[in-house]
Amino acid sequence: MTIHGLLLCDDLLFGSQITGAAHDLGCKVRMVRDVGTLSHLTDEHQPSAVFLDLHSQNLDVDTLVKQIKNRKPAPLIIGFGSHVDTATLKAAQQAGCDLVLPRSALVQRLHVDLHGWLIRKV
Repeated sequence: MTIHGLLLCDDLLFGSQITGAAHDLGCKVRMVRDVGTLSHLTDEHQPSAVFLDLHSQNLDVDTLVKQIKNRKPAPLIIGFGSHVDTATLKAAQQAGCDLVLPRSALVQRLHVDLHGWLIRKV
């Protein structure tokens, strides 16, 4: 099955919300827990979207976003994090994430926007 998206996330419960919503749409989002695996799979599968839990361990969002943006075609990069950690959310925007959302807003938008994020014409 084609991998439509990659998800960097340590939280199995939250990750299952995203992967489950994708599955319901007939899409596959693969969850990974480390940046190295994410980078490797991004090269290998050329996903349409990459979801970044901004609170993942060892995440240098500036470097990772630049690496992902250099790929052709570049996937949509969606960063998400705690709504109270506005500094991290702002840093992700400044690093070049295409969309940055609090976790709660991401969950609310999954059933409306996920298909468009995963099935993109580039």
